[in-house]
Amino acid sequence: MELIMQPWPWYVSGPLIVLVMALLILMGKRFGMSTNLETMCSISGAGRFVDYFKTDVKSKIWSLMVVLGVVFGGFLGANLLSENRGVAISESSVTTLNELGFSSAGKAYLPSELFSLESLSNPFTWVILLVAGFLVGFGARYAGGCTSGHAISGLSNLQLPSLVAVLGFFVGGLVMIHLLFPLIF
Repeated sequence: MELIMQPWPWYVSGPLIVLVMALLILMGKRFGMSTNLETMCSISGAGRFVDYFKTDVKSKIWSLMVVLGVVFGGFLGANLLSENRGVAISESSVTTLNELGFSSAGKAYLPSELFSLESLSNPFTWVILLVAGFLVGFGARYAGGCTSGHAISGLSNLQLPSLVAVLGFFVGGLVMIHLLFPLIF
């Protein structure tokens, strides 16, 4: 149990990702999370209104199981398989985030200033979350997939569009953190 309770080093988790990707490629499947939003819209009946959502849902059930596994695994890992160690980020990042008003920096994975029930009474929080959700959804559709799909599956298949998308994700993340984040907060 001690082995499971500690963070796994890259030389253990990396080969596990390779193993999963090899199995998916051999089975003719592609890994990604944003496609599941399309599948959920199809399941909920969006195909009656928009032809784009008329798809074969049965062939995508395995991907929905991956999402359930991620949610269940995240819950299990956060609540049962980890000691409350806090988040391992640099002290300079903690200091900068504290200066921007995020007192939960270094203590929680999601800042309670944005993701707590109390914060939902602030209209600014709603605007930030709605705009961010729209931009992430639009970006995933525009790029033809999400960060996990391009970075893990696309690069594993040596796809040039995935390399371009991953470079765009990184540049966008750097611009967000270093230029936009301080302006917003």
